[in-house]
Amino acid sequence: MLLGVLTALPLPNSSAVVLKTPLGISPEKAAYFIHGVIEADRTIYSQYLVDRLKETVNLDSTENWQKDKTLPLPAQFLLMASERVRSKNVGLDFRLMSLWPINPKNKPRNHQEKKGLEEVFKNPDEPYTWLQQTDNKLIFNAVYPDKAVAKRCVSCHNSHPKSSKRDFKLNDVVGGILLAFPIDQTLGENNEKIYHVPPEVVTDYIHAILEADRTVYARHVVNHLQKENVIYASENWWEENTLLLPAQFMLNASDLIRNLRLGVDYRLISLWPINPQNGAANRFERAGLESVASYPLRPYIRTTHVGDQKYFQAVYPDLAVSPSCVECHNAHPHSPKHDFKLYDVMGGVVLSVPLDHD
Repeated sequence: MLLGVLTALPLPNSSAVVLKTPLGISPEKAAYFIHGVIEADRTIYSQYLVDRLKETVNLDSTENWQKDKTLPLPAQFLLMASERVRSKNVGLDFRLMSLWPINPKNKPRNHQEKKGLEEVFKNPDEPYTWLQQTDNKLIFNAVYPDKAVAKRCVSCHNSHPKSSKRDFKLNDVVGGILLAFPIDQTLGENNEKIYHVPPEVVTDYIHAILEADRTVYARHVVNHLQKENVIYASENWWEENTLLLPAQFMLNASDLIRNLRLGVDYRLISLWPINPQNGAANRFERAGLESVASYPLRPYIRTTHVGDQKYFQAVYPDLAVSPSCVECHNAHPHSPKHDFKLYDVMGGVVLSVPLDHD
């Protein structure tokens, strides 16, 4: 298998003063979870799609992917996902930037962003963070290193006519991923400032990323390439040298996060699972599935304990975002339901994040 590049960054010794709080999740931990999900999806796309299919069936990834009938570049995939998250107005913003951008829009926009890039280039094991007051909101910013996790990343940056740096190697820092989201501020017992993010907001952010990545993959990779008769998606994607099904894309990323023990966890579940392992594991999950099937606008939530650790859990609706989702579930011999339509609720995404304190 191709994985092994994505590693878990430690929680930062933040350049902004951020304390643990009983009111939710600390901003630095929220950023750690968000970045972990972005990087896991990006690693799966870069290694399981871009590098693997180039080597096995000579399917390229190119800048003009629509015209060329190829895969989008990893940077383009992230850009499309970030634009979709931004369009949902959940409060989270993220984007790629670099000291050596191919696209001038990806250069740092202010001194703090430039300093963040310089710091993660010198010390890629630590994100750079700061607080920013804007529009009556306190914004937490974090720059994480963006590494060349795929061979295509290296070859693109080193050969592109607009690239100002041409000596990148695999796993080098080629830029940064900037995360920005609003946080709450309260005063502690000794009037110290305490910053936090409500757990339901953190899971909203994570779900927005998962939904965006899966939608971009389903529409701009699977549907696009199947429509052009270039390649198809199949359940046995590894053996058949094909695309992953959209659900498999998400499940492989969740497995990667689980193996890295980042703390956040998510998985697909359904009242009508093709794989019995994806059924509801307990009463909460079943109640959540029934709730989002009837009322898909908001998640079904709870807090729970596992040993001494308290977790916030949420079940979000899993919609049939592309024809490939509908076709697979309606035609699969193990599917207990064969009448799904586009945008139907097919199941749920159950998310779990650890809380800082009781």
